[in-house]
Amino acid sequence: MALTIDARGLACPHPVVLTNKAFEESDEVITIVDNAVARENVTRLAESKGFRVNVETKADGIYLHMSREASPKAQASCRPLLSGPTVLLIASDGIGRGSEGLGRKLMVSFVQILHEISPRPDTVIFMNSGVRLVAEGSPVIEDLRALQERGVRILACGTCLGHYDLKEKVAVGQISNMFDIASALLGAGRLVSL
Repeated sequence: MALTIDARGLACPHPVVLTNKAFEESDEVITIVDNAVARENVTRLAESKGFRVNVETKADGIYLHMSREASPKAQASCRPLLSGPTVLLIASDGIGRGSEGLGRKLMVSFVQILHEISPRPDTVIFMNSGVRLVAEGSPVIEDLRALQERGVRILACGTCLGHYDLKEKVAVGQISNMFDIASALLGAGRLVSL
């Protein structure tokens, strides 16, 4: 029997996050969305995880019927995994260029879903203004704590914390140094930098 997820009215990325969780529980999932963007995002996720997707549009929503079968798209995108840990480098409290407010909002959204997705990084390193995210008052402290509880190592650059006068306000992770940070970066099998 298919597991049904009602994601109507939910903003991005919640339909994808909920569907991804459902994939861990069932080989058949029906996700109901109410817009084309959510339909496309959930479809891409499903295909990347080896699910076949059938779309049915009804008066009350868009029903995505997904069953675990290796789709040609998923098979074509399979690549051997790199050996070594995955390290995420966050060197700013925002993502991208342009509006600083939008950049901060995007970063908060990104960090909030990190503990919801798989695979998770093995280590997250915060540098420059990114260290603001590990300090008291950050909107993502609880999300980072959830990551840490799941075994993700969180490092914050001590020099950067000192620059922003935040050393006494670190709320999650550990204060680190450039030796540890460089070792983690250079020992990574996969490095993601924001």
